[in-house]
Amino acid sequence: MVVQSKHFLNTAPSLVLDSLEGLCAINTHLALDPVHRVVYLADQDRSKVALLCGGGSGHEPSHSGFVGQGALTAAVCGNVFASPSAGQVRRGIDLIDNEKGTIIVVKNYTGDVVNFGLAKEEYAARHPEKADRVKFVIVGDDVAVGRTQGRIVGRRGLAGVCLVYKIAGAFAQTGASVDEVYDVAQYVSTRLGTIGVGLDHCHVPGTAVPDTHLGVDELEIGLGIHNESGHRRISPVPPLNELIPTLLEMITSTTDKERSFVPFKNDGTDRVVLLVNNLGGLSELELGGVVAEVRRALDKSGIKIMRLLSGSFMTSLNMPGFSITTLLLPAANDMGTPSVDLILSLLDDSTNTPGWKWSSRSVPKPPSVSPSLPAVTHTKTWPASLKAPDVNQFNNAVGRACQALIAAEPGITRMDIIAGDGDCGLTLKGGATAVLEALNKNSISGNDVLGSVITVSRIAEEAMGGTSGALYSIFFSALAQSLAKSSSETATQEVWCTALEAALARLYTYTRARPPSRTLVDPLSAFVRALPSGLAAAVKAAGEAAEGTKDMEAKAGRSAYVDSTKLKAERVADPGAWGVKVVVEALAQ
Repeated sequence: MVVQSKHFLNTAPSLVLDSLEGLCAINTHLALDPVHRVVYLADQDRSKVALLCGGGSGHEPSHSGFVGQGALTAAVCGNVFASPSAGQVRRGIDLIDNEKGTIIVVKNYTGDVVNFGLAKEEYAARHPEKADRVKFVIVGDDVAVGRTQGRIVGRRGLAGVCLVYKIAGAFAQTGASVDEVYDVAQYVSTRLGTIGVGLDHCHVPGTAVPDTHLGVDELEIGLGIHNESGHRRISPVPPLNELIPTLLEMITSTTDKERSFVPFKNDGTDRVVLLVNNLGGLSELELGGVVAEVRRALDKSGIKIMRLLSGSFMTSLNMPGFSITTLLLPAANDMGTPSVDLILSLLDDSTNTPGWKWSSRSVPKPPSVSPSLPAVTHTKTWPASLKAPDVNQFNNAVGRACQALIAAEPGITRMDIIAGDGDCGLTLKGGATAVLEALNKNSISGNDVLGSVITVSRIAEEAMGGTSGALYSIFFSALAQSLAKSSSETATQEVWCTALEAALARLYTYTRARPPSRTLVDPLSAFVRALPSGLAAAVKAAGEAAEGTKDMEAKAGRSAYVDSTKLKAERVADPGAWGVKVVVEALAQ
């Protein structure tokens, strides 16, 4: 199914107006005409050129979120993915009527062009004395639509229009004439290239869930912001360092006969404003990775980024995807164009629009490099080696435990999706993989049990992370301290029993979990307590303790935050406890 098909709303028809009321409640400098769904500046300076835009809702913060000083003067909002009517647009024009003129900016979609265009013509017919002071700018920046496909309707309007809002709006704020603002807006619109990519379609509230979604390991390049099909689908989903150059090539190519819309020179002199846009459902974590990779790719191609913007500018409801927009700045020898300094200063000018994202207003600095520090060495400081009675048996047991944890990852992950936050299986797998690597490098060996335990403690801290990693690291650090006190040269069962008891006691100083608690402490404690009776008895006790967590109310750990009736009904074991069970059973095989 689609990534998200459930929504928080009163009713689907009321959602747009409810959202606009919320926007204006937060931003008191905005006013709302609820009948026509027009958001406009409450205290407009009518001695300056006004900017009007709009379109279907579902693209927030576009368009209403860009109303403010130095950007749009008003935005007209249609239903989700549907253009507002010409009547709504006429009301918007009337609300911002002024002495100097109005620029209407629309994305290149038929409904927007027709309805905003009709409203402009009707306004001009009613006010012939102002007809030449209402200008119309159509922005089509999508490079997914090739020349052949778009020869009739042209390129679709995407996130690039937000740069037009900001630059033209800031220019209007300086007192420029309507013709001057129009010329700058037109110029900027011709220098834009945008390409989007999505992992799935979005879902429109109040509609059936579409069955056109992508496969679990598939993405779509050029997916439209209204769920339109894109340029092509790719499977499997490639890593960013392969995907991003492909996307940028569609924007910057000068040899693609279907594209080459923007006159890049690709000779090391090109300078751009870069906008990386969240299409609505992408995590900030992923978006940061996209930004970093786009920057690396542009740097590698010799294209200099003069300004970098990132965030949600033009969304498609909850679509999990992003778009890349470049605004190619004028070349040094370009004649009759706005200067680079003017464009950048307008982009940098302050604005109180709620949707405009913070930027550094400067050229991005080179990636930071940490200062050189002396390499950390794990020097052996314990006086003598503690050997396993059978070195090969020790090494084989550690290897089996690692392989068993790696194989158990899917099952433990399924448990943790129900009982926790879903990461326990991968955390344990990461630790097991690192221990296995250390074993293969002889950093872990039965010839040096104490050193091996110290290595496992370090791996738990560095490779696992999170709460589990810290608890395991504390336990193994304490275990190493106890083993170091042994006068024996061989790690006998008696040595292990004494050291494990001490390590468990030390662990208890850092956690409130005590058996029975539905945590990893349950099987760990059972194992330690039963070990004096033999390894087989200890493994059996640990297994029974882990199984017992299926019917136990959580008193600590991740499961304490989950509905206990659900856990008991599902009879899901605690994932951390199950991991301990897997380890000790593999050790004893």
